[in-house]
Amino acid sequence: MPEKTASADRHPDITTVTIGTRQIQARCKKLGAEITRAYEGRELMVVVVLKGAFMFASDLVRHIDLPMQVDFLAVSSYGDSTKSSGTVRILKDLQKDVLGKDVLMVEDIVDTGLTLAYLRQMLTDRHPRSLATASLLDKKVCRKVEVPVEFVGFEVANEFLVGYGLDFTQRYRNLPFIGVLRPEIYQQHPE
Repeated sequence: MPEKTASADRHPDITTVTIGTRQIQARCKKLGAEITRAYEGRELMVVVVLKGAFMFASDLVRHIDLPMQVDFLAVSSYGDSTKSSGTVRILKDLQKDVLGKDVLMVEDIVDTGLTLAYLRQMLTDRHPRSLATASLLDKKVCRKVEVPVEFVGFEVANEFLVGYGLDFTQRYRNLPFIGVLRPEIYQQHPE
């Protein structure tokens, strides 16, 4: 299969490509190596937060050279809105127990920190051996709650980003890059 070219990083609803396909893949490789070093000699339990983190997690775990298990957790704090409601609903819980395990939670984006704080507390209450977070994107400018994010792909500005798992009303997740959605698209949508 041919390598992606710059022309592949385009879509009519995107004003600017913030992080291109090649950048994402290179960063996944580096993060995988960092995580491998951090957990050397241990088995990792990767908890993927659905839906947004599925693409990132898929690429990231291919670069983690450790024995691992993968499980999935689905939450909702946005619904079809453009802003987090601050209320986290668990839509799908883990199938495996995290008790005594080294857990790496994989997120697509950390912005307000509310969802991550909730999830970290929920998992901490289940007594893992250790708990860390890998997030593709960190939007620190939007923080309402300080939360640790041990492995960060990219720090981003306060823009409405879609692509590579991130969505708006369940669309754009399949874009191989991350870009800024045209404001006229999300401004038409009622909160």
